[in-house]
Amino acid sequence: MNLTDTFKKISQLDIGGYGNDFLLTWEKSYDEIKATLFLAELFKEMHRQGLTYKTFDSGLALSIFRDKSTRTRFSFASAANALGLAVADLDEEKSQIAHGETVRETANMISFMTDVIGIRDDLFLGEGNAYMRQVAEAVQTGYEEGTLHQRPALINLQCDIDHPTQSMSDLAKLKQTFGSLENLRGKKITMSWAYSPSYGKPLSVPQGIIGLMTRFGMDVTLAHPEGYGLIPDVVELAEKQAEAGGGSFSVVNDMKEAFSEADIVYPKSWAPFKVMEKRTELLKTGDMNGLKLLEKEALVNNAHFTDWECDKEKMSVTKNGKALYMHCLPADITDVSCEKGEVSQSVFDQHRKDTYSQASFKPFVIASMMFLGRLDNPIKKLDEILTKMEKRF
Repeated sequence: MNLTDTFKKISQLDIGGYGNDFLLTWEKSYDEIKATLFLAELFKEMHRQGLTYKTFDSGLALSIFRDKSTRTRFSFASAANALGLAVADLDEEKSQIAHGETVRETANMISFMTDVIGIRDDLFLGEGNAYMRQVAEAVQTGYEEGTLHQRPALINLQCDIDHPTQSMSDLAKLKQTFGSLENLRGKKITMSWAYSPSYGKPLSVPQGIIGLMTRFGMDVTLAHPEGYGLIPDVVELAEKQAEAGGGSFSVVNDMKEAFSEADIVYPKSWAPFKVMEKRTELLKTGDMNGLKLLEKEALVNNAHFTDWECDKEKMSVTKNGKALYMHCLPADITDVSCEKGEVSQSVFDQHRKDTYSQASFKPFVIASMMFLGRLDNPIKKLDEILTKMEKRF
């Protein structure tokens, strides 16, 4: 990659400005998506060359994880550290939230010297993204009223609706594989449900894929058994974006049919929309017996579709039998992490390098989101960094 040429591409884009949160990819303009992607690629190349892109002399990047995480948690920390920010994690059990502290109060109290807030809240359908917007509104008001000297940028580290740091990393992998965003036009990507011995996986990964890839002229196929649909509004959005972007969007109920002539396959388990709706109601009321019954019913239903596994037979019907296999990880691998899962061991082992490469973009995607969302003039600062071309060590 030519760093100067990439900088020129970024500088010609309309990238928004200070306090530019990243909560849903479809709220971002095409220019903002491209700027985030190109800057992530630039940061990745600088890191490969041993160059620093340290931006801050001090400051805090604060994370709030309401669900477990490996890749995103450490990618957030790595991104913050590379930019010069210290990392802290809000443990809500050790905070005054347990004593009834409001979202508005918490948001302001944690933000006095904070530059970035990253939030993962994907457990409650209808709640996660709404919570992120409450925090965003609170820090915006705090900044406007003068309580906060600066307005932290918010980054969605996965919610109930979207997983933008993941889908943007996926887009970076696709661009790397096929050479350019333009080359993605006409490529078929299949986002497919796959069997898992668990029932409560969020909808945000498949929704993130259909919500982003339909903007790039791709032929997007969503595959799942009857009754395993996503949030209807997101499906409708994907249909509209595909039409506007010159691609296509279709929904099928047969995994092998969906894999046919696909350039990319993304087999990943998720819980049905209706199940997640009911699960949220039960969690809110603390109905543990109801949750156990729901889990039992959902697992029995899942067991009807154990053949929804990405195996060699299904991969053989993809484009030339050589489709790019993608997964957000960790995958449920048959006879490795579970008795029966999303993908066979032979398929996963064959494509393991690509899935790790896919994941490797995430620290740089998050660093890009931090950089573009927090700085008043990110282009000027980026020019200064590239002019110096300083080594990390």
